[in-house]
Amino acid sequence: MIKLISEDGIELSACVAGNPESSRGGVVVLQEIFGLNSHIRDLPRRFAEAGYYTVAPAMFDRAEPGVELDYNAQGKDHGIALKNAVDNHAIIDVSAGISEAAKAGPVSVVGFCWGGSLAWRAATSLGGLVSAVSYYGGELPRKSGLVAHCPFLAHFGSQDTSIPIDDVKAFIKAQANVAPIVETHIYDADHGFNCDARDQYNAAAATEAWQRTLNFLERFSN
Repeated sequence: MIKLISEDGIELSACVAGNPESSRGGVVVLQEIFGLNSHIRDLPRRFAEAGYYTVAPAMFDRAEPGVELDYNAQGKDHGIALKNAVDNHAIIDVSAGISEAAKAGPVSVVGFCWGGSLAWRAATSLGGLVSAVSYYGGELPRKSGLVAHCPFLAHFGSQDTSIPIDDVKAFIKAQANVAPIVETHIYDADHGFNCDARDQYNAAAATEAWQRTLNFLERFSN
Protein backbone atom coordinates (compact mmCIF):
# COMPACT_ATOMS: atom_id res chain seq x y z
CA MET A 1 0.00 0.00 0.00
CA ILE A 2 1.20 3.51 -0.86
CA LYS A 3 -0.27 7.02 -0.74
CA LEU A 4 -1.27 9.09 -3.76
CA ILE A 5 -1.91 12.84 -3.73
CA SER A 6 -4.69 14.05 -6.00
CA GLU A 7 -4.33 17.45 -7.67
CA ASP A 8 -6.60 19.09 -5.09
CA GLY A 9 -4.37 17.84 -2.27
CA ILE A 10 -6.55 14.93 -1.12
CA GLU A 11 -4.58 11.85 -0.06
CA LEU A 12 -5.66 8.43 -1.33
CA SER A 13 -4.39 4.99 -0.45
CA ALA A 14 -3.47 2.68 -3.30
CA CYS A 15 -2.57 -0.96 -3.64
CA VAL A 16 0.45 -1.50 -5.88
CA ALA A 17 2.26 -4.52 -7.29
CA GLY A 18 5.23 -4.98 -9.56
CA ASN A 19 8.49 -3.13 -10.05
CA PRO A 20 8.26 0.10 -12.06
CA GLU A 21 11.91 -0.19 -13.09
CA SER A 22 11.57 -3.62 -14.70
CA SER A 23 7.93 -3.59 -15.90
CA ARG A 24 6.82 -3.26 -19.51
CA GLY A 25 4.42 -0.46 -18.54
CA GLY A 26 1.86 0.64 -16.01
CA VAL A 27 -1.75 -0.31 -15.33
CA VAL A 28 -4.28 1.56 -13.20
CA VAL A 29 -7.03 -0.68 -11.81
CA LEU A 30 -10.31 1.14 -11.14
CA GLN A 31 -12.57 -0.39 -8.54
CA GLU A 32 -16.21 -1.41 -8.39
CA ILE A 33 -18.60 0.38 -6.01
CA PHE A 34 -17.58 -2.03 -3.24
CA GLY A 35 -14.32 -0.28 -2.40
CA LEU A 36 -10.71 -1.40 -2.47
CA ASN A 37 -11.70 -4.87 -1.29
CA SER A 38 -9.82 -8.17 -1.48
CA HIS A 39 -10.97 -8.85 -5.05
CA ILE A 40 -9.72 -5.50 -6.34
CA ARG A 41 -6.50 -5.75 -4.32
CA ASP A 42 -5.76 -9.09 -5.98
CA LEU A 43 -5.88 -7.63 -9.47
CA PRO A 44 -2.59 -5.67 -9.20
CA ARG A 45 -0.87 -8.95 -8.37
CA ARG A 46 -2.32 -10.59 -11.47
CA PHE A 47 -1.34 -7.71 -13.73
CA ALA A 48 2.12 -7.59 -12.15
CA GLU A 49 2.56 -11.27 -12.98
CA ALA A 50 1.86 -10.28 -16.60
CA GLY A 51 4.65 -7.70 -16.43
CA TYR A 52 2.95 -4.46 -15.39
CA TYR A 53 3.52 -2.09 -12.50
CA THR A 54 -0.06 -1.80 -11.27
CA VAL A 55 -1.78 0.81 -9.13
CA ALA A 56 -5.29 0.44 -7.67
CA PRO A 57 -6.38 3.72 -6.03
CA ALA A 58 -8.87 3.65 -3.15
CA MET A 59 -11.37 5.81 -4.98
CA PHE A 60 -13.67 6.24 -1.96
CA ASP A 61 -10.95 7.54 0.37
CA ARG A 62 -11.94 11.19 -0.03
CA ALA A 63 -15.38 10.30 1.41
CA GLU A 64 -14.69 7.27 3.66
CA PRO A 65 -11.10 6.04 3.95
CA GLY A 66 -10.47 2.31 4.12
CA VAL A 67 -13.98 1.20 3.24
CA GLU A 68 -14.56 -2.37 2.04
CA LEU A 69 -18.13 -3.46 1.30
CA ASP A 70 -19.82 -6.82 1.00
CA TYR A 71 -21.48 -8.01 -2.20
CA ASN A 72 -25.02 -7.70 -0.87
CA ALA A 73 -27.87 -5.19 -0.90
CA GLN A 74 -26.49 -3.22 2.04
CA GLY A 75 -23.04 -3.06 0.48
CA LYS A 76 -24.51 -1.98 -2.85
CA ASP A 77 -26.54 0.83 -1.25
CA HIS A 78 -23.52 2.04 0.72
CA GLY A 79 -21.33 1.85 -2.37
CA ILE A 80 -23.76 3.83 -4.51
CA ALA A 81 -23.88 6.54 -1.84
CA LEU A 82 -20.09 6.74 -1.74
CA LYS A 83 -19.84 6.72 -5.51
CA ASN A 84 -22.25 9.65 -5.67
CA ALA A 85 -20.22 11.49 -3.02
CA VAL A 86 -16.90 11.24 -4.89
CA ASP A 87 -17.95 10.96 -8.53
CA ASN A 88 -17.33 14.61 -9.42
CA HIS A 89 -13.69 14.27 -8.33
CA ALA A 90 -13.11 10.77 -9.64
CA ILE A 91 -11.20 11.73 -12.78
CA ILE A 92 -8.56 13.72 -10.91
CA ASP A 93 -8.11 10.74 -8.60
CA VAL A 94 -7.70 8.49 -11.65
CA SER A 95 -5.08 10.97 -12.86
CA ALA A 96 -3.18 10.53 -9.60
CA GLY A 97 -3.07 6.80 -10.25
CA ILE A 98 -1.90 7.36 -13.82
CA SER A 99 0.94 9.57 -12.61
CA GLU A 100 2.15 6.83 -10.29
CA ALA A 101 1.81 4.06 -12.88
CA ALA A 102 3.73 6.18 -15.43
CA LYS A 103 6.91 5.48 -13.45
CA ALA A 104 6.92 2.20 -15.41
CA GLY A 105 6.33 3.75 -18.85
CA PRO A 106 3.19 3.57 -21.03
CA VAL A 107 -0.02 3.49 -18.95
CA SER A 108 -3.36 1.74 -19.47
CA VAL A 109 -6.43 1.82 -17.25
CA VAL A 110 -8.62 -1.21 -16.57
CA GLY A 111 -11.91 -0.65 -14.73
CA PHE A 112 -14.68 -2.82 -13.36
CA CYS A 113 -18.36 -1.84 -12.89
CA TRP A 114 -18.17 1.85 -11.79
CA GLY A 115 -14.48 1.62 -12.61
CA GLY A 116 -15.41 0.43 -16.08
CA SER A 117 -17.37 3.64 -16.56
CA LEU A 118 -14.40 5.61 -15.20
CA ALA A 119 -12.16 3.88 -17.72
CA TRP A 120 -14.35 5.24 -20.53
CA ARG A 121 -14.35 8.70 -18.97
CA ALA A 122 -10.57 8.57 -18.65
CA ALA A 123 -10.12 7.38 -22.23
CA THR A 124 -12.31 10.19 -23.57
CA SER A 125 -11.08 13.04 -21.35
CA LEU A 126 -7.48 12.40 -20.29
CA GLY A 127 -4.18 12.22 -22.09
CA GLY A 128 -1.27 10.01 -21.21
CA LEU A 129 -2.97 6.65 -21.85
CA VAL A 130 -1.96 4.08 -24.43
CA SER A 131 -5.10 1.97 -23.96
CA ALA A 132 -8.11 1.46 -21.70
CA VAL A 133 -10.33 -1.49 -20.81
CA SER A 134 -13.84 -1.52 -19.33
CA TYR A 135 -15.59 -4.44 -17.72
CA TYR A 136 -19.38 -3.91 -17.64
CA GLY A 137 -19.24 -0.12 -17.44
CA GLY A 138 -22.81 1.10 -17.19
CA GLU A 139 -22.11 4.61 -18.47
CA LEU A 140 -20.73 3.54 -21.83
CA PRO A 141 -24.07 3.35 -23.68
CA ARG A 142 -25.19 6.71 -22.23
CA LYS A 143 -21.89 8.31 -23.21
CA SER A 144 -21.52 6.56 -26.56
CA GLY A 145 -21.24 9.91 -28.35
CA LEU A 146 -17.84 10.55 -26.79
CA VAL A 147 -14.63 9.74 -28.64
CA ALA A 148 -11.76 7.87 -26.97
CA HIS A 149 -8.25 9.30 -27.22
CA CYS A 150 -6.69 5.82 -27.05
CA PRO A 151 -7.59 2.27 -28.13
CA PHE A 152 -10.42 0.95 -25.99
CA LEU A 153 -11.68 -2.54 -25.12
CA ALA A 154 -15.13 -3.14 -23.60
CA HIS A 155 -16.52 -6.31 -22.02
CA PHE A 156 -20.27 -6.79 -21.42
CA GLY A 157 -22.52 -9.64 -20.31
CA SER A 158 -25.60 -10.50 -22.34
CA GLN A 159 -27.48 -11.41 -19.13
CA ASP A 160 -26.67 -8.10 -17.42
CA THR A 161 -30.06 -6.49 -16.83
CA SER A 162 -28.40 -3.32 -15.51
CA ILE A 163 -26.88 -2.73 -18.96
CA PRO A 164 -29.51 -3.93 -21.49
CA ILE A 165 -28.04 -5.71 -24.48
CA ASP A 166 -29.83 -3.35 -26.89
CA ASP A 167 -27.95 -0.46 -25.26
CA VAL A 168 -24.68 -2.34 -25.68
CA LYS A 169 -25.45 -2.88 -29.37
CA ALA A 170 -26.19 0.83 -29.72
CA PHE A 171 -22.79 1.60 -28.16
CA ILE A 172 -21.11 -0.77 -30.62
CA LYS A 173 -22.89 0.90 -33.54
CA ALA A 174 -21.99 4.39 -32.35
CA GLN A 175 -18.32 3.44 -31.99
CA ALA A 176 -17.99 1.50 -35.25
CA ASN A 177 -15.23 2.58 -37.61
CA VAL A 178 -13.76 5.13 -35.23
CA ALA A 179 -10.09 5.79 -34.59
CA PRO A 180 -8.56 4.92 -32.20
CA ILE A 181 -10.28 1.55 -32.22
CA VAL A 182 -13.09 0.62 -29.83
CA GLU A 183 -13.32 -3.18 -29.56
CA THR A 184 -16.33 -4.70 -27.79
CA HIS A 185 -17.04 -8.28 -26.70
CA ILE A 186 -20.28 -9.72 -25.30
CA TYR A 187 -20.27 -12.82 -23.09
CA ASP A 188 -23.03 -15.21 -22.04
CA ALA A 189 -22.74 -13.87 -18.50
CA ASP A 190 -24.21 -11.48 -15.94
CA HIS A 191 -22.92 -8.22 -14.49
CA GLY A 192 -19.76 -8.69 -12.40
CA PHE A 193 -18.83 -11.92 -14.16
CA ASN A 194 -15.11 -11.37 -13.56
CA CYS A 195 -15.40 -11.28 -9.76
CA ASP A 196 -15.13 -14.67 -8.05
CA ALA A 197 -16.53 -13.15 -4.84
CA ARG A 198 -19.88 -12.53 -6.54
CA ASP A 199 -22.71 -14.95 -7.21
CA GLN A 200 -22.57 -13.73 -10.84
CA TYR A 201 -19.02 -15.01 -11.32
CA ASN A 202 -18.64 -16.87 -14.61
CA ALA A 203 -15.30 -18.66 -14.85
CA ALA A 204 -15.41 -19.22 -18.60
CA ALA A 205 -16.29 -15.60 -19.39
CA ALA A 206 -13.77 -14.29 -16.85
CA THR A 207 -10.97 -16.39 -18.34
CA GLU A 208 -11.74 -15.37 -21.90
CA ALA A 209 -12.10 -11.69 -21.05
CA TRP A 210 -8.88 -11.71 -19.01
CA GLN A 211 -6.87 -13.16 -21.89
CA ARG A 212 -8.35 -10.64 -24.30
CA THR A 213 -7.47 -7.88 -21.84
CA LEU A 214 -3.85 -9.02 -21.55
CA ASN A 215 -3.56 -9.34 -25.34
CA PHE A 216 -5.01 -5.85 -25.77
CA LEU A 217 -2.65 -4.30 -23.24
CA GLU A 218 0.32 -6.01 -24.85
CA ARG A 219 -0.57 -4.62 -28.28
CA PHE A 220 -0.26 -1.04 -27.08
CA SER A 221 2.32 -1.22 -24.28
CA ASN A 222 5.28 -2.05 -26.48
